[in-house]
This record gives sequence, structure tokens and C-alpha cells, in this order.
Amino acid sequence: MEQSATLDIETLKITQEQFILASQSLHLQRPGCEAVYPVGLYGWRKRCLYFFLLLLLVTMIVNLALTVWIIKVMNFSVDGMGNLQLSQDGIRLEGISEFLLPVYVNEIQSRRDSLLVLQSEKNVTLNARNSQGQLTGQLTVGPEAVEAHCQRVEVRSSDGSRLLFTADEEEVIMMTEKFTVTGSEGAMFGHSVETPLIQAKASKDLKLESPTRTLTMEAPRGVEVSATMGPLKVSGRKDLKLESTEGEILLDANSIQLGSLPLGIHTASPSQASQDQAVYEVCVCPSGKIYLSPAESTSTCQAMSNICLWS
Repeated sequence: MEQSATLDIETLKITQEQFILASQSLHLQRPGCEAVYPVGLYGWRKRCLYFFLLLLLVTMIVNLALTVWIIKVMNFSVDGMGNLQLSQDGIRLEGISEFLLPVYVNEIQSRRDSLLVLQSEKNVTLNARNSQGQLTGQLTVGPEAVEAHCQRVEVRSSDGSRLLFTADEEEVIMMTEKFTVTGSEGAMFGHSVETPLIQAKASKDLKLESPTRTLTMEAPRGVEVSATMGPLKVSGRKDLKLESTEGEILLDANSIQLGSLPLGIHTASPSQASQDQAVYEVCVCPSGKIYLSPAESTSTCQAMSNICLWS
């Protein structure tokens, strides 16, 4: 009986060992021997995680507050930002705008009921460039002068249909009906002037003068000089020349006075002849020189023509 019990115990041990070996080969563990592993963060790792989460939350709140403040201060809206409004046609600015760097635009236009003012501490420069970026025109408004650099300058009427003023390298043309100079010293021209009419204001004198050179007036059809309400005076330091190539020279007035004309006489004493003679006739030399000759029953111009030899 004892031997039988001993065999059963040994058989049971062998079976138990085989079961253990089989369980180890299959990587299986018995339910009563499961290992327990701790899951989660503990200690300083957990405190650091909570600290970073809290810092991230504070940063998000600060960013949200700053975004709301910027939107409030800059007055952002669906149409734009404050005085700056965006539309399909362009950008609209209300009030005074300051640009610290150059501005490139296609058109600048003010409202219909307000003025457009461009202001700068130094100067205002407007540049025009072509498709290659080359400068084709420039307008500079500075503290001392207004300068324009371009091939041609044009000034048109308010509706743009009529050209009033144009200037280029060769000539300056004014197409207005009247050009008025209000300066006390008048207008000074360094070269020739072409105009159909020169006229002074009512009750004002008109003076054409060349202090150091000659004054020439010419026209293909004729030159007319008239003074309807006052005297007409033409004077020169040297010669005064009236010339007509094909027509005639007409002096039309109630009285024409030619003063200081030379006198041609027979006698040796010119003073004696002037006291005795009261009436003279006007004679003209072949050169155009005018002189006086004593008036008699017949013309004495031929007899007194010796003065023409000195002309």
C-alpha cells in the first residue's frame, strides 16, 4: 500500500514537471502567478506634465486676449481694417495716411467732396516707368522748385478736350484765347515770340522795348500798329526802318508830325532862311531820307537835294 502511494506521488511529480515544462515552452503562466506592472506617470514626471499643460493653457489664453485686443484696436472688419477698406476696385483710405516707403499705384483719387493733398517734409516725387522698369517721366515738388522731366508737357482744359499749353525740347506753344502778364516789369523773352495779337489792358500803356538790341516786327501779310485812345510813339537810338517788300506803308492819322527834320537851303546862313521862311515842303531822298525845303510856287526839292549826298 505504501509502495502504491509512493508511485502515485512520483507519477504526480512527473506529470507536474511535464506541465511546467510545457507551460514554459508555450510562454504561458499559471493564473495564480500573473506579474503586476504599474501603469502611469508618478513623481516629478507627473508634476512636469501638469506644469507644461498649465503653461500651454496660459499661453493660449494670452494669445487669444492679444488677438481680441488687436482686432479691437485696429478695428478689423469684413470690409477692411479701420480707415483702410478693401474692395474690388482697390483700396480706400479715410483721413490722413502716412507712407514710410515708396508706394506703387496705378491711380490715386480723392473723394468727390474733398481735396487730394500730397505732403512731405522734403519733397514729393512722382515717377512713371515703362514695362522694362525704365524711368520715362518724373515730377518733383521740392522746397525750392517744381521740376518735371519728360519728353513733353501738356496742360488741357477741365474736360480734357482742348489743349491749352504744351512744351517740348523744340518749342513752347500756348493755345489759350488770351495770355495775361500781370507783373509790374512785364514779360521778358530771350528769343523771338510768335503771336497774332499783343494788346494791353484798358487804360494801360503797351510798351515794346529792346534795351540793348533791335526790335523787329514782321508778318507774311502785314503788321498793324494802332492806338485808339492815346498817342503812338516809336523811337530808337539809331535808325527806324519801315519796309514793305511788295505793298505800301500807310500812316493814317489826323495829323502826322515829323520833328527835327534836316533843312536844305541855298543861303549861307540857315538861321536867316528859317526866320524868313514860314512854310516848307517835305522832300525825300532816293535813299529814303526826309528833309525840308522852302515852299515856293514850284517844288524846290531838286534844288535842295544836296543834303542827299550826305545820307
